[in-house]
Amino acid sequence: MRIHRQWRLILMLLAAAAIADPAAAQQPDQPAKPSQRVPKPAPKPDDTDAAPAAKPGGDQGNRPKLLGQFDSWGAYLAAPNGRKVCFVIAKPTSSQTTPPNRPRNPAYLFIASRPADKVADEVSIMIGYPFKPSSEATAEVGSTSFALYTQQDGAWIKNLTEESRMIEAMRQGQSVVVKGSSTKGTQSTDTFSLKGLSQALDRADQECKS
Repeated sequence: MRIHRQWRLILMLLAAAAIADPAAAQQPDQPAKPSQRVPKPAPKPDDTDAAPAAKPGGDQGNRPKLLGQFDSWGAYLAAPNGRKVCFVIAKPTSSQTTPPNRPRNPAYLFIASRPADKVADEVSIMIGYPFKPSSEATAEVGSTSFALYTQQDGAWIKNLTEESRMIEAMRQGQSVVVKGSSTKGTQSTDTFSLKGLSQALDRADQECKS
Protein backbone atom coordinates (compact mmCIF):
# COMPACT_ATOMS: atom_id res chain seq x y z
CA MET A 1 0.00 0.00 0.00
CA ARG A 2 1.57 3.30 -1.09
CA ILE A 3 -0.55 5.58 1.05
CA HIS A 4 -0.29 5.26 4.83
CA ARG A 5 -2.92 6.33 7.31
CA GLN A 6 -1.56 9.81 8.10
CA TRP A 7 -1.28 10.76 4.42
CA ARG A 8 -4.71 9.30 3.72
CA LEU A 9 -6.30 11.63 6.30
CA ILE A 10 -4.33 14.64 5.05
CA LEU A 11 -5.28 14.00 1.44
CA MET A 12 -8.93 13.53 2.40
CA LEU A 13 -8.94 16.88 4.19
CA LEU A 14 -7.24 18.65 1.28
CA ALA A 15 -9.65 17.11 -1.20
CA ALA A 16 -12.67 17.94 0.96
CA ALA A 17 -11.52 21.57 1.26
CA ALA A 18 -11.04 21.87 -2.49
CA ILE A 19 -14.42 20.32 -3.33
CA ALA A 20 -16.38 22.10 -0.60
CA ASP A 21 -15.35 25.64 -1.51
CA PRO A 22 -13.17 26.18 -4.62
CA ALA A 23 -13.26 29.97 -4.19
CA ALA A 24 -11.93 29.72 -0.64
CA ALA A 25 -9.25 27.28 -1.81
CA GLN A 26 -8.04 29.80 -4.36
CA GLN A 27 -7.98 32.67 -1.86
CA PRO A 28 -7.11 31.21 1.58
CA ASP A 29 -7.09 34.56 3.38
CA GLN A 30 -10.65 35.41 2.34
CA PRO A 31 -13.31 33.88 4.63
CA ALA A 32 -16.32 32.28 3.07
CA LYS A 33 -19.51 34.30 3.12
CA PRO A 34 -22.14 33.21 5.66
CA SER A 35 -24.47 32.28 2.81
CA GLN A 36 -21.95 29.63 1.72
CA ARG A 37 -22.15 27.90 5.08
CA VAL A 38 -25.85 27.12 5.32
CA PRO A 39 -26.03 23.75 7.10
CA LYS A 40 -28.13 20.95 5.68
CA PRO A 41 -30.32 18.77 7.89
CA ALA A 42 -28.45 15.60 8.81
CA PRO A 43 -30.18 12.30 7.96
CA LYS A 44 -31.01 9.94 10.78
CA PRO A 45 -28.11 7.57 11.63
CA ASP A 46 -30.15 4.49 10.70
CA ASP A 47 -31.01 5.89 7.27
CA THR A 48 -27.63 6.76 5.82
CA ASP A 49 -24.62 5.13 4.24
CA ALA A 50 -22.52 8.24 4.83
CA ALA A 51 -19.02 7.86 6.18
CA PRO A 52 -18.05 9.84 9.31
CA ALA A 53 -16.71 13.24 8.29
CA ALA A 54 -12.98 13.76 8.67
CA LYS A 55 -12.09 16.46 11.20
CA PRO A 56 -9.07 18.70 10.79
CA GLY A 57 -6.53 18.59 13.56
CA GLY A 58 -2.96 19.63 14.24
CA ASP A 59 -0.75 20.93 11.45
CA GLN A 60 -2.31 18.83 8.71
CA GLY A 61 -2.03 21.37 5.96
CA ASN A 62 -2.77 24.80 4.62
CA ARG A 63 -5.81 25.41 2.49
CA PRO A 64 -5.12 24.18 -1.07
CA LYS A 65 -4.38 26.73 -3.78
CA LEU A 66 -6.31 26.44 -7.02
CA LEU A 67 -3.89 26.30 -9.96
CA GLY A 68 -6.63 26.17 -12.58
CA GLN A 69 -10.05 24.76 -13.40
CA PHE A 70 -10.22 22.62 -16.53
CA ASP A 71 -13.82 21.66 -17.31
CA SER A 72 -14.72 19.04 -14.67
CA TRP A 73 -11.26 18.98 -13.08
CA GLY A 74 -9.54 21.36 -10.70
CA ALA A 75 -5.74 21.35 -10.27
CA TYR A 76 -4.44 22.26 -6.81
CA LEU A 77 -1.25 22.77 -4.81
CA ALA A 78 -0.86 22.38 -1.06
CA ALA A 79 2.01 21.91 1.39
CA PRO A 80 0.80 20.02 4.49
CA ASN A 81 3.56 19.88 7.09
CA GLY A 82 5.79 21.67 4.59
CA ARG A 83 5.66 18.84 2.03
CA LYS A 84 4.40 19.70 -1.44
CA VAL A 85 1.31 17.91 -2.75
CA CYS A 86 -0.07 18.54 -6.24
CA PHE A 87 -3.45 17.06 -7.05
CA VAL A 88 -6.42 17.11 -9.39
CA ILE A 89 -9.96 16.41 -8.30
CA ALA A 90 -13.48 16.06 -9.71
CA LYS A 91 -16.99 15.28 -8.54
CA PRO A 92 -19.18 12.69 -10.26
CA THR A 93 -21.38 13.97 -13.05
CA SER A 94 -23.97 11.37 -12.05
CA SER A 95 -24.50 9.05 -9.08
CA GLN A 96 -26.93 6.19 -8.58
CA THR A 97 -27.55 3.79 -5.72
CA THR A 98 -29.48 0.56 -5.36
CA PRO A 99 -31.74 0.91 -3.38
CA PRO A 100 -32.24 4.38 -4.88
CA ASN A 101 -31.62 7.71 -3.15
CA ARG A 102 -29.55 6.38 -0.25
CA PRO A 103 -28.05 9.30 1.74
CA ARG A 104 -24.26 9.48 1.54
CA ASN A 105 -21.43 11.96 1.67
CA PRO A 106 -20.11 13.48 -1.59
CA ALA A 107 -17.89 11.26 -3.70
CA TYR A 108 -14.83 12.45 -5.57
CA LEU A 109 -11.96 11.15 -7.68
CA PHE A 110 -8.54 12.42 -6.71
CA ILE A 111 -5.11 12.03 -8.37
CA ALA A 112 -2.12 13.20 -6.32
CA SER A 113 1.64 13.54 -6.61
CA ARG A 114 3.95 13.79 -3.57
CA PRO A 115 7.51 14.49 -4.76
CA ALA A 116 9.10 13.98 -1.33
CA ASP A 117 7.72 10.42 -1.28
CA LYS A 118 8.52 9.81 -4.96
CA VAL A 119 4.82 9.22 -5.61
CA ALA A 120 3.36 10.47 -8.91
CA ASP A 121 -0.24 10.37 -10.15
CA GLU A 122 -1.67 8.17 -7.40
CA VAL A 123 -5.38 7.54 -8.00
CA SER A 124 -7.70 7.69 -4.98
CA ILE A 125 -11.49 7.49 -4.86
CA MET A 126 -13.39 8.68 -1.80
CA ILE A 127 -16.84 7.19 -2.18
CA GLY A 128 -18.84 8.90 0.59
CA TYR A 129 -19.74 5.78 2.61
CA PRO A 130 -17.84 2.93 4.31
CA PHE A 131 -17.20 0.13 1.82
CA LYS A 132 -18.24 -3.38 2.72
CA PRO A 133 -15.23 -4.90 4.53
CA SER A 134 -12.89 -6.95 2.32
CA SER A 135 -14.89 -5.96 -0.77
CA GLU A 136 -13.44 -4.77 -4.06
CA ALA A 137 -14.67 -1.92 -6.21
CA THR A 138 -14.14 -1.35 -9.92
CA ALA A 139 -13.27 1.60 -12.13
CA GLU A 140 -14.30 1.22 -15.76
CA VAL A 141 -12.74 3.41 -18.45
CA GLY A 142 -14.39 2.53 -21.74
CA SER A 143 -14.16 -1.25 -22.12
CA THR A 144 -11.29 -1.59 -19.62
CA SER A 145 -12.01 -2.41 -15.98
CA PHE A 146 -9.54 -1.85 -13.14
CA ALA A 147 -9.90 -3.64 -9.79
CA LEU A 148 -9.76 -1.44 -6.69
CA TYR A 149 -9.05 -2.46 -3.13
CA THR A 150 -11.10 -0.67 -0.48
CA GLN A 151 -10.54 0.58 3.03
CA GLN A 152 -13.21 2.43 4.98
CA ASP A 153 -14.55 5.00 2.46
CA GLY A 154 -11.50 4.98 0.14
CA ALA A 155 -10.49 2.93 -2.90
CA TRP A 156 -7.16 2.57 -4.70
CA ILE A 157 -5.99 0.53 -7.65
CA LYS A 158 -5.31 -3.03 -6.58
CA ASN A 159 -2.44 -3.76 -8.97
CA LEU A 160 0.06 -0.89 -8.83
CA THR A 161 1.64 -1.98 -12.10
CA GLU A 162 -1.66 -1.02 -13.80
CA GLU A 163 -1.83 2.50 -12.37
CA SER A 164 0.08 4.17 -15.22
CA ARG A 165 -2.11 2.31 -17.73
CA MET A 166 -5.20 3.53 -15.87
CA ILE A 167 -3.95 7.14 -15.97
CA GLU A 168 -3.26 6.87 -19.71
CA ALA A 169 -6.70 5.35 -20.33
CA MET A 170 -8.30 8.19 -18.35
CA ARG A 171 -6.37 10.81 -20.31
CA GLN A 172 -7.78 9.39 -23.54
CA GLY A 173 -11.23 8.39 -22.28
CA GLN A 174 -14.58 10.15 -21.98
CA SER A 175 -15.63 8.98 -18.52
CA VAL A 176 -14.77 6.61 -15.69
CA VAL A 177 -17.48 4.62 -13.91
CA VAL A 178 -16.82 3.56 -10.31
CA LYS A 179 -18.91 0.79 -8.75
CA GLY A 180 -18.86 -0.37 -5.14
CA SER A 181 -20.88 -1.73 -2.23
CA SER A 182 -21.43 -0.22 1.22
CA THR A 183 -21.47 -1.92 4.62
CA LYS A 184 -25.29 -1.70 4.47
CA GLY A 185 -25.39 -3.50 1.12
CA THR A 186 -26.08 -0.43 -1.00
CA GLN A 187 -24.68 -0.67 -4.53
CA SER A 188 -23.33 2.58 -5.96
CA THR A 189 -22.45 3.67 -9.49
CA ASP A 190 -20.64 6.99 -9.91
CA THR A 191 -19.73 8.41 -13.32
CA PHE A 192 -16.92 10.98 -13.58
CA SER A 193 -16.39 13.01 -16.74
CA LEU A 194 -12.77 12.94 -17.93
CA LYS A 195 -13.09 16.18 -19.89
CA GLY A 196 -10.25 18.48 -18.83
CA LEU A 197 -8.33 15.77 -16.94
CA SER A 198 -5.26 15.83 -19.19
CA GLN A 199 -4.91 19.60 -18.90
CA ALA A 200 -5.41 19.49 -15.13
CA LEU A 201 -2.83 16.72 -14.70
CA ASP A 202 -0.32 18.55 -16.88
CA ARG A 203 -0.77 21.71 -14.79
CA ALA A 204 -0.41 19.83 -11.49
CA ASP A 205 2.62 17.87 -12.73
CA GLN A 206 4.23 21.11 -13.89
CA GLU A 207 3.87 22.55 -10.39
CA CYS A 208 5.31 19.48 -8.67
CA LYS A 209 8.33 19.39 -11.00
CA SER A 210 9.19 23.05 -10.47
